[in-house]
Formats: sequence, C-alpha cells, structure tokens
Amino acid sequence: MGDRLSKLIKRFTTYISVPWRSVLSAEERAVFVVHHKEDELKLRARVTEFQLAVEQHGHRWQLLDITDAFPKWMGEHDYADAYFAEPELLVGSYEFFAEELAERLKEEVDKNLGSNDVVALLGTGTLFGFASVSELVKALSPVVKGKLVVFFPGEYHDNNFSLLEAKDGWGYHATAICDHNE
Repeated sequence: MGDRLSKLIKRFTTYISVPWRSVLSAEERAVFVVHHKEDELKLRARVTEFQLAVEQHGHRWQLLDITDAFPKWMGEHDYADAYFAEPELLVGSYEFFAEELAERLKEEVDKNLGSNDVVALLGTGTLFGFASVSELVKALSPVVKGKLVVFFPGEYHDNNFSLLEAKDGWGYHATAICDHNE
C-alpha cells in the first residue's frame, strides 16, 4: 500500500467517510483529487476503487469522462475540415468548445443525485490548451447538489492548482486531496 495511488485512494476514502457539511457553497463542495500526470493511466485503471469508497459510505456515484470531448466536438464541427487544414484558425473557437462542454455536462448530471452523492469528472488533462478546468468546475459545480470530484493531473501548492505543471495556476475554494503532504 506504499504506492502513490494507494495513498491517494486511502486519503480519499478517509475524506469521503467523514460527515459532509451542508452549508458549503458549490465551489467549496468541489474536491480535487490531485495526482501525478505519470499516474493518469494507473488512476483510470483504479477509478472503481474511488467509486467503491463513495458507495461504501452511503453515497451514490456518477462518472463523467470528458477524455474524448474535444475530438468529438471537432469531428462534429461544421468547419472541421478547414480547421484541420489550418489549425491556427481553431484557436478562436476554444471558448465555444468550453461553453458547449459545460452545457453538455450540466445536462448529463443525474438530476436524481442529491446532496449526499458524488459526480466525478475524469479526463481533465485533455482540456490542457483548449479550455480552463477552473472555468468548467465553476460552471458545473452549481448543478451538482453533492460533491463534484475532479480527477486532476497536476499540482497543488499553497492553495494553487496547476494542470499538467502549467506555469500559471489558479486559486480555488475546493478541497484538495493529494498523494503527498501539502
């Protein structure tokens, strides 16, 4: 049980087992499970262990995987051929992608889930360079009545999140669960 992911799962399980405060804002109910980018595939293979931790403590679970959100969006885009021919034209459309993704995810959140349940977001690393994880979480968190668990390949230091070691990070009101002490 000494590997990073096992430690992360143990910390998550401990966190999820504690009674939840009901007076938190939407952004404060967000939980970032911060892991090393090198562990992304291992985490994906073990995501059911996070689900089991949630369910064993009496909470329901919904997983939203956005890994292929951008390629699907591109494939359905009216100007996909033009963007493939001249990718620099696509930069102006990133905002539209982010907005459409947020709206789609809001619709996908199970409306039967309540304040004692979890919606988990997997694949945030695939947003790098296309959309802001913080903006997506801000848009999605008010729709989630319980905890929004965000699997986050990056770093967390001094209340600052950085996706995939990006130079610019952002401060956020979410709880951070890391595989190392902060």
